[in-house]
Amino acid sequence: MGRMNLLDNLINPAANQVEGYCIIKSVQVKSNVKGADYLDMMLADAGGEINAKLWDYSLEQHGVYKPQTVIKVRGTITYFKDAEQLKIDRIRNTNKGDSIDMSRLIPCAPFDCDAMFRRVYSVSEGFKNEELKRITQHLLLKNRERLTVYPAALKLHHAQRGGLMFHTLTMLKSAEGIMNAYVEIYPSLCRDLVNAGIILHDIAKLDELNVGEIGLAIGYSAQGQLLGHISMGATIISDAAKELDISEKTSMLLMHIMLSHHGVPEFGSPRMPMFPEAEIVSEVDHLDAKLFTMYSTLDGVETGDFSERVWSLDNRQLYNHGLS
Repeated sequence: MGRMNLLDNLINPAANQVEGYCIIKSVQVKSNVKGADYLDMMLADAGGEINAKLWDYSLEQHGVYKPQTVIKVRGTITYFKDAEQLKIDRIRNTNKGDSIDMSRLIPCAPFDCDAMFRRVYSVSEGFKNEELKRITQHLLLKNRERLTVYPAALKLHHAQRGGLMFHTLTMLKSAEGIMNAYVEIYPSLCRDLVNAGIILHDIAKLDELNVGEIGLAIGYSAQGQLLGHISMGATIISDAAKELDISEKTSMLLMHIMLSHHGVPEFGSPRMPMFPEAEIVSEVDHLDAKLFTMYSTLDGVETGDFSERVWSLDNRQLYNHGLS
């Protein structure tokens, strides 16, 4: 990471004093040689990170601070062993009245999360198949709060605040183009089944991932580690279908899309796609994940240069050709 955005927000240039919001990456209460407590923190925002110290720390005076939360600080930029360090002058946890631009603090999807949810939901409103419409809208509304915040992964593609909705919306757009190209050739292609499968294919990531207050994944849940989102997703579909009295056939088709959307067993799918709509969901999912990783990697590569090897892309180096 580079230099924090916070460090450019000078409120007193002569004193090298800055003020603003940032994320706590880590925090420890330590004691100096005289036995006085201080906070040793690693603070970060979308620009970078910095070690920070709050000297003469008092629980009663300063409060409690936890990792993966947003705070507001005022501090003085100092140097320790030729590296920038922040001496904290004032600190507090945020409250509901604070106006915080999360995109300056953490990786965020490029579109407003609530707006993306509404666009995804609007696709379901156009379903002609009433069973697919009911189960899709039921699960969307039931999980709306988390869907508008959660990332799509811990570290790989769309591992950003709102990444799950961004991934879903992009897949819907890609699939629309594919279906428009093929529907005249294969008129029995069921658009509603493709779109329902896309909207629900990663629904179990809401339970697979442990996500902090800021909207980034901090690890996997026990359920996520032991079962994984593919099998968990099939269970979610089955349970919702029983609750809503959805037919066994519709439930089975959606469950198959869930179980097959990673394509092959080595990527976690116990079944390969066995009907055209499942194949489209799997291929679009795979393509969107790869393109996101590629463009994220190439973002820091100069025109005419190659990237470092990307292990999630079969250890390939990527080339920035510069054409548009």
